[in-house]
Amino acid sequence: MRISVELVPKSPEQVLADALVVRAASSAFTALNIPDLTRFALRSWEGCRVTKEIFAASIPHIRAIDLVENGEHDLCRFLDQHALTEVLVVRGDPPHDLSRRTYPNTSEDVIRRLKSSLPKLKIYAAFDPYRYGFYQELEGVRRKLDAGADGFFTQPVFDLNLLRVCADLLQGLDVYWGISPVLGEKSKSYWETTNKVVFPRAFKPTMAWNKDFAASAISAVRELGGNAYLMPLRVKLKDYLDGIA
Repeated sequence: MRISVELVPKSPEQVLADALVVRAASSAFTALNIPDLTRFALRSWEGCRVTKEIFAASIPHIRAIDLVENGEHDLCRFLDQHALTEVLVVRGDPPHDLSRRTYPNTSEDVIRRLKSSLPKLKIYAAFDPYRYGFYQELEGVRRKLDAGADGFFTQPVFDLNLLRVCADLLQGLDVYWGISPVLGEKSKSYWETTNKVVFPRAFKPTMAWNKDFAASAISAVRELGGNAYLMPLRVKLKDYLDGIA
């Protein structure tokens, strides 16, 4: 089982410092994944070049709508040059800065183009158990697999029953199950409104509840034979990771 920790690429110095915190927190953490956030200058793959010295498995997120046609060739050269062998392709939300240009790519378009350029590259795609109904989301899974996806990262889940249902639907696939702390009522409301999350009745937006849930979810994922990733948003990294795995 792999447990990855998602790091915010604020700067090369910060992402390296965070990687060292993760390594010190537990030997159970064996990978990192880094999103590509338009509000920061450091691109996800550049961040992974930095963290690869600490975690060989450093997985950059690639936003499909940011990739210019034929732009995958430069990206693939970078990945190959720095021995980055895994990526996560997401469609990407439109940037807040409307002057920033985007392109009409789907995740499947970019997965197909990356796989054509780097056949040995392991490409993960996104699975969201909340956004649509299961039928539509599983149709997306099939399209992404047909395009060349090798596995999936899920949006964070907050209910072990939902996790087990989705694990049954995705049986046989290489899946990283997302786990994220949600602290405070404002944060809970954001997840409900923006990400359409339905929290279980027992949910509490406290550090104690979220850490207990993370430990339980990791245990469940281990039993199911999957992988997990932690998305420690708006928390002190060391405090959240301590004792989870």
